[in-house]
Amino acid sequence: MNIEKEPLFSAKNLKLIREPLNKKNPIIVLILGVCSALAVTVKMEPAIVMGVSVTLVVGFSNLIISLLRNSIPTRIRIIVQLVVVAALVILIDQVLRAFLYEVSLQLSVFVGLIITNCILMGRLEAFALGNKPWKSLLDGFGNGVGYALILIIVSFFRELLGSGTLTLPIIGELKIIPHSFYEFGYVNNGLMVLPPMALILLGIIVWIHRARNKELIEK
Repeated sequence: MNIEKEPLFSAKNLKLIREPLNKKNPIIVLILGVCSALAVTVKMEPAIVMGVSVTLVVGFSNLIISLLRNSIPTRIRIIVQLVVVAALVILIDQVLRAFLYEVSLQLSVFVGLIITNCILMGRLEAFALGNKPWKSLLDGFGNGVGYALILIIVSFFRELLGSGTLTLPIIGELKIIPHSFYEFGYVNNGLMVLPPMALILLGIIVWIHRARNKELIEK
């Protein structure tokens, strides 16, 4: 009996990427990975780099654990997961030090703390251990991109309103607010570069998201 293979980018598979961008976003819906989201969003460049780093680690750790899922003893599965994640994080850290050294200094310990990111362990336990490699890879990338999206949004407003600039990888710092605005009395909002503002902005995003997706509101 011939069994039709599911297309790699079937609607069901693409859903694994789309849902974490909206109704299953790891930060604003599942409230995971919030600490790093608040810590690296003063400027866009470190936020983008952090988002890409987490996406790569979640995606490939999901893939590796899924490939090994049938041969990992249950008692040591957490240890195996941590070893895989740690190896990927070390690789990412070395790449950043080699090619984006200034950004790696800005991110400081937060790259290493990807190992303890709740999103990572959550997807490994909830998805990769029970699904095939391709779906696990898509799920990992989807959750990573969902995480990165929130970091970029928060950092965009914090840097623009707090410093009047937008800093992008490779391109560097772009002066967005014209100098003439400052001559007419415009002043950067210093509150935006302080840690509490990251939490406030994240709260506003959650509020807007809940307002648009009322089925997510707990009753």
